[in-house]
Amino acid sequence: MIRILCLLSAVLFIALPAQAEQLKNIGNLEVHYSSFPSTFLTPEVANTYRITRSRYSAVVNVTVLDTSATGKPAVTAQLSGKARNLLGTEKKLAFREVREGKAIYYIAELNHANEESFKFTIDVFQNGTNGEIKFEQTFYVD
Repeated sequence: MIRILCLLSAVLFIALPAQAEQLKNIGNLEVHYSSFPSTFLTPEVANTYRITRSRYSAVVNVTVLDTSATGKPAVTAQLSGKARNLLGTEKKLAFREVREGKAIYYIAELNHANEESFKFTIDVFQNGTNGEIKFEQTFYVD
């Protein structure tokens, strides 16, 4: 089980090795985010976290850390978001919380076509602090 947790943690924080780290500071929050094909997850990890593993499915992962506390612990937050493709079609992101000891992840799944590009907008709310994350990503069917 520990091996699965380590693998999930590694995959959730690394979308593609060549990309720069994706994070945004919002007040005293450090928000890390990534998106990656669900096939990056092993079948065991996907099953454990109820993630659909498909060539046409991606995972959006967000972690919120409190920079004002010693050790920058993960904190709970409320997230809402959407992904808009180039044709303007919007897909709502339904985030769910996953806890791993002291780590807290927010995961949403997104179905996509081959070479489909999305503009993501994610709103983060945590104890009176709020902000928005925007990023773009293209997904490919492998």
